[in-house]
Amino acid sequence: MPLLARPAVASLVARAMQRVNALVIERHLASSLYKRYPEYPRTTRELTVPTSVAPARAVVYLPDTAPGTPAPVVPVHVNFHGGGYVLPPIGLDDPLCRFLAAEAGVAVVNVDYAVAPQHPFPAPPRQAYEIVRWVAEHGAEHGWDGTRLTVGGQSAGGGLAAAVARQALDARGEGAPVIALQVLHYPPLDLATGARDKRAAIAKPMLRPWMADVFDSSYVPDPRRRTDPLVSPAHPSDTADLTGIAPAFVVTAGNDLLRAEGVRYAERLRGAGALLDHYDVPGADHGYDQKDAETARGVYALIAEHVRRATTPDGTDETTPREKR
Repeated sequence: MPLLARPAVASLVARAMQRVNALVIERHLASSLYKRYPEYPRTTRELTVPTSVAPARAVVYLPDTAPGTPAPVVPVHVNFHGGGYVLPPIGLDDPLCRFLAAEAGVAVVNVDYAVAPQHPFPAPPRQAYEIVRWVAEHGAEHGWDGTRLTVGGQSAGGGLAAAVARQALDARGEGAPVIALQVLHYPPLDLATGARDKRAAIAKPMLRPWMADVFDSSYVPDPRRRTDPLVSPAHPSDTADLTGIAPAFVVTAGNDLLRAEGVRYAERLRGAGALLDHYDVPGADHGYDQKDAETARGVYALIAEHVRRATTPDGTDETTPREKR
């Protein structure tokens, strides 16, 4: 076993990465991401969602409304950030959240969820599901319509969005939230297969085996649990019938080490009649949208279109405050 794959070592390295990440990301946010797409204003407020794991902070992004007019009740999209289930960079998704609020006309609840090693599996997917259920049930108190609900995330956040949709499927008839769309953006969907057994289209992809050792061993310390459907729904061991799961828009990156499992899961969803679309970003690697603003703009527009369609099933754009582009 590689040294960094040992849970105790992985935990120490993960905590060090969290400290470094907090310093670097704050500078990055102030200097770059908060300034990206200046045509989309940053209208936010914070709230705390109670869960059995821990209270979860969330930043809510709201569509702009004309001065002097009451804010409409809009659909809601719950977003889970990336970071290997270890790093908590909630602000990295600020450009996406502003984009979706404006272009899809939704309230975006950007969640600061519990991360490993402080909260290993199954805490994050359980908390994520409780958050989505809370958002669905408490919309009237906060200005959004919980019956028009979508979920999504990038990287590990996409894995959590998939886990939320799976839990909602398994809990049908037991107060499960009705999810109109799951957006899975370059998600990790097979932690049971080691990173050294995965292949990328380029020699040096952004995700390296040592990173996977730290992330995977911090998140799921016991390798035997990595075949759990909430961790690895793209692994061959998960053969459950997914008929009835929330419709999905899957985005993979052409050069990403995780591309194959994203494609595999998209095909599985297609077989269950749940795949709305799969878009493969050509020439892009994992996390491409953090550096390539223009490529990200095009993909974000596709996500916004799918969210808008899912939350306005009659085909109108009555909840979208901006002109369609």
